[in-house]
Amino acid sequence: MSPTPTPPEVDTRSGRVSGVWRDGSAAFLGIPFAEPPVGALRFAAPVPHRGWEGVRDATAYGATPQRVPMAEVTAIPEPSIPGESTLNVNVFTPAPGDEAARLPVLVYIHGGGFTAGSPASPWYDGSAFNRDGVVTVSVSYRLGFDGFGWIADAPANRGVLDWLLALEWVRDSIAAFGGDPADVTIAGQSAGGGAVLTLLGMPRAQPLFRRALSISGATADLPAAESEALGRRVAALAGVEPTRAGLSALDEETLLGLQARALVPDGAGADPLASLAQLATTGMGWGPVVDGELVPHSAADAVRAGIGADKPLVLGATDHEFNAALTAHGAALAAVPAAGILGTFGVPAETIAAYVGAHPGAGTAELVGQYVTDRLFRAPAIDIALSRASAQAPTWLYRFAWRSPATGSASHCLDVPFWFDGLGLDAVAALAGGNPPQALADDMHGAAVAFIRGGEPGWPAFDASTRTARVFDTPSRIEEDAFADAAVLLPAPVA
Repeated sequence: MSPTPTPPEVDTRSGRVSGVWRDGSAAFLGIPFAEPPVGALRFAAPVPHRGWEGVRDATAYGATPQRVPMAEVTAIPEPSIPGESTLNVNVFTPAPGDEAARLPVLVYIHGGGFTAGSPASPWYDGSAFNRDGVVTVSVSYRLGFDGFGWIADAPANRGVLDWLLALEWVRDSIAAFGGDPADVTIAGQSAGGGAVLTLLGMPRAQPLFRRALSISGATADLPAAESEALGRRVAALAGVEPTRAGLSALDEETLLGLQARALVPDGAGADPLASLAQLATTGMGWGPVVDGELVPHSAADAVRAGIGADKPLVLGATDHEFNAALTAHGAALAAVPAAGILGTFGVPAETIAAYVGAHPGAGTAELVGQYVTDRLFRAPAIDIALSRASAQAPTWLYRFAWRSPATGSASHCLDVPFWFDGLGLDAVAALAGGNPPQALADDMHGAAVAFIRGGEPGWPAFDASTRTARVFDTPSRIEEDAFADAAVLLPAPVA
């Protein structure tokens, strides 16, 4: 019987931590990078953790900010863990304590619409990346109103400040885990992909990472005035002043309810079309705010301003992100012209005609669902790729087109276990079917590793003339003008 190996121990900037060995690599879980955001710190900028004496146990995930049942938001299992110290990082490494290893680092930001999600998901485990020589870090951040809500006397974009402090922790501590602080790739999916694009466009974030991977990136880009109006609405619904003192009187459960109520227009019901119209026209209510300081521009405007143009970027989306939103209403909508519904979304008539023409034979529910997918994910991806191409910024575009036998589509979140090479993980079969193609996971995970380790994912860089993208499918392929159906939603170029 072989002896039990000594648990791995590493010194961070706050103190020593003890992790656990797992099949040749080590996991260090729940390491706090900031003081608990409670009490006087609840609506404050994050404060670096003051540190501890002795060795801190890091063998279990830390408390998580989200308290929203994830079944309501995403197909990814993302547990909610109670506790006050919710600003944590999890580090997965094949070389703990080896400062000479200088391995590339992946920092992953979870999704969840900026109101939910958890870095403790088994789908974000870094063991496959460790196998391929990549140190992996998953991070938590404040969500919903706590992270992004306007308060008269509180800093804006508190969740963004959490991302920055987590990246500073990586810069200061990751060498002790075998990582190279000068070779960091940030990545995320959905709202996490939007976070990547926000950081890519922030001057203050530029020294903290080298590359970016945005998976189904959905940005918030809330104008400051809209953020303030929404924050004042929350306070008014609660009957308190829109200040730290007033809002601190509300417990977490009450504030979660108010942040949801504040997004529903007065008199609105549970009409799924109304909800989709609001999402497609005004976007997400909670998330990064264009405050003119920390976040000086929207993600798209930052690209056009040339911010982050020196950093390689891979971005893309699944083909049918939100198409299933109206599947249950297909029969009821069959006799309703799709053009009329899109008109109520505020889509110009000429754009509607071009969009309907790009989707011949699509039923109303299918076409409206595809419009929401394209409006939120696919059209912004091609727009950013085109803007970066004009600045000669290194960019690679992809589509995830494989249709799951479980859902019949390439839906939101389906690609995540392929990127992480985790097809055997819990809950994957419910989304991807009982026998998802390992060859596709090898392809996608291999592309991610190639990008993280060498700066190129393995297919031609995007250019405005051919608009080439990688289409991940069985088999995968290279395709020109791969987002043509979504590109009809882009404004006509100015002559």
